[in-house]
Amino acid sequence: MSAPKGRLALVTGASGYIGGRLVPQLLDAGYRVRCLARTPEKLRDQPWRDRVEVVRGDVVSGEGLAEALSGADVAYYLVHSMSGGSDFVRTDAEGARRFAEAAGRAGTGRIVYLGGLAPEGTELSEHMASREEVGRILLEAQVPAVVLRAAVILGSGSASFEMLRHLTERLPAMTTPRWVRSRVQPIAVRDVLRLLVRADELPDGTNRTFDIGGPEVLSYAEMIQRFAAVAGLAKRLIVPVPVLSPGLSSLWVGLITPVPPSVARPLVESLRHDAVMAENDLARELPDERRIGFDEAVRLALRRIDEDRVDTRWSSAAWPSAPSDPLPTDPDWAGGSLYTDRRARYVDGSPESLWRVIEGIGGDRGWYSWPLAWAARGWIDLAVGGVGPRRGRRDPERLRVGDSLDFWRVEEIVPGELLRLRAEMRLPGPAWLELRVARLEGRTVYCQRALFHPRGLAGHLYWKAVTPFHGIVFGSMASNIAARAEDEAEVTSGT
Repeated sequence: MSAPKGRLALVTGASGYIGGRLVPQLLDAGYRVRCLARTPEKLRDQPWRDRVEVVRGDVVSGEGLAEALSGADVAYYLVHSMSGGSDFVRTDAEGARRFAEAAGRAGTGRIVYLGGLAPEGTELSEHMASREEVGRILLEAQVPAVVLRAAVILGSGSASFEMLRHLTERLPAMTTPRWVRSRVQPIAVRDVLRLLVRADELPDGTNRTFDIGGPEVLSYAEMIQRFAAVAGLAKRLIVPVPVLSPGLSSLWVGLITPVPPSVARPLVESLRHDAVMAENDLARELPDERRIGFDEAVRLALRRIDEDRVDTRWSSAAWPSAPSDPLPTDPDWAGGSLYTDRRARYVDGSPESLWRVIEGIGGDRGWYSWPLAWAARGWIDLAVGGVGPRRGRRDPERLRVGDSLDFWRVEEIVPGELLRLRAEMRLPGPAWLELRVARLEGRTVYCQRALFHPRGLAGHLYWKAVTPFHGIVFGSMASNIAARAEDEAEVTSGT
């Protein structure tokens, strides 16, 4: 039987990866949602902010707990230190204890906690042991607790997924520690969120742990190879070596990926042992649809990265269409690698004159930049089997979606506002060029953005190699387009 509509759910850790994605799932399920946050300002830009109540507080100090838990039917405890100070074990335990005691005083119906999946009877790392201790504290408290234990969570933005993705994309060959042989049962973030919501459907008084995972058990090395296949990369050469300790491994991960060593270390330490479900009781308690497999989970995450990468409304507060959508509170290293070159110029002319210049770009008019650079790039592309520079344009004045434009293709056009081109030249990754008309304080502004999504190590090296020339190519392009638009405005006005 599903949880009654209108129940009040308290979410702690709403600025984190899971918490920030759980809130809209609870709202969609009919819950009223309240968030406990040490810094409520961090939630200001969340797309769901105006639909929830926010209470300032802290689980360790106890500030705000009584107010936050008042009337709560279910409380989601999603607080855990990944890169906290040296005293994080004591802090985590103290926070869980204070929260459980406050929930008991408030008469909260149940607590739901997401912990880590680890084998019984083995020596755990400090971080994994801390998560186990938090689970025990909640289970021993007055309020019934449901503790879900998961291994690697597959979703763009999760630390585990980002480490896997960046290692695979950036290293065609790697010497790896022994932990790449560990067996892991990864789970898609969509499944994690669905099970967190549905945990409130369990019978009243349920007080136990449940292991959760996807349908496949893989070694970390197998996950690397499967990720590469889904992402369209060549098979990776993996050579395990016995000498890398977790500390050295985390430094290695920090060098290769944007995941900080302080975050990478607990992830690496959790992989020293197998992380496989010991039971699947939750599936019997809460029968539901099939779990998402590894390949599909990776495909969904990469698809969301690619879609958001060129979204014209990145800054809008649109409701996330998928749990793997980026959120404003995600760390800087989350999401797909994206290199961007941005330029903007004021234009002493009308938006209409600027748009005429933008829509007329390419072909015989050229690209308003160093002609030799564009020509050389086109001929190099032709030499390696690409389309080259000779396609020109269909119409000298008007463009439409699908038009070829030299070695670009018109991907989107919003008349008077936006022209987006997708590169069709041979590159180690997809690239786009956006030309936009904007208004700022009554003035016309030309906005230009070049975007590149590197594929593999070659993609990252390519961008680094061409970056020194961007000032010549893209900088002069922006200045010359603005100047040309001003000339157009003078001609139109008859001055």
